[in-house]
Amino acid sequence: MTAPADATAPQLTPSDRPLAALYSRNAGAVIGRGLRVIRSQNWIILASGFFEPVFYLLSLGVGLGTLVGQVGGPGGTTISYAAYIAPALLAVSAMNGAIYDSTWNVFFKMNFGKLYQGMLYTSLGPLDVAVGEIFLALLRGAIYAVGFTGVMLVFGLATSAWTLLLIPAAVLVAFGFASFGMAVTSYMKTFQQMDLVTFVMMPMFLFSATFYPLSVYPEPIQWIVQAMPLWHGVELMRQISVGVFSGATAVHLLYYVLMIAVGLMLTTSRLRALFLK
Repeated sequence: MTAPADATAPQLTPSDRPLAALYSRNAGAVIGRGLRVIRSQNWIILASGFFEPVFYLLSLGVGLGTLVGQVGGPGGTTISYAAYIAPALLAVSAMNGAIYDSTWNVFFKMNFGKLYQGMLYTSLGPLDVAVGEIFLALLRGAIYAVGFTGVMLVFGLATSAWTLLLIPAAVLVAFGFASFGMAVTSYMKTFQQMDLVTFVMMPMFLFSATFYPLSVYPEPIQWIVQAMPLWHGVELMRQISVGVFSGATAVHLLYYVLMIAVGLMLTTSRLRALFLK
């Protein structure tokens, strides 16, 4: 025998939970599955994205840096060329880790593995899937950031006591690229369309003042560069690395907060439109 239901107790209906169709508070299931897959993967593939910015640091920062000498950093500070590009390459490292998981990985799951369709046939909502996948991309970006920060310490490129803040800042950068990367990938249908990711990422890497100051460009080009997300990450990392902060620091942080919010919103609405018709 079961006790009769309390007639006075409030009964929740779907209308009382307007977000229930979007979010079942079970993103952990998506994350758990992803971690099991990562554990079974070849770790060489996971580590490959980390070494690219390290090679740039060794070849340009350490090699070319001996010819360049000292350069001007944020706030007029004078630092070595290696210390100038190292924080920028940390932002690149975080971006690489996040973009890999949130674009090509998501593309295969969505269009070939049909994974998200299966997930959304369960109690999971599109926001659960979006949060879970973005967290996995964020995790890769965070791993790269921690590893690259360690490289900076080994080479003596940590120029202030603020260095440890580079890791949470890199996680923020990775979060921004992961959320927006998944949103963009949800619109991709072919491999040719996915090539657009590389088409955008390469010039953004080269022209976001990673290796030289923004002032080398004509003013119209400077405005374009300052609209790129990587430039904000590069500038944020440089300011933290030397411990020089200004109102621009808050602008860089706000840029990524807005990028994350827009990315999550677009990803959730796109998954819902694709698989919950």
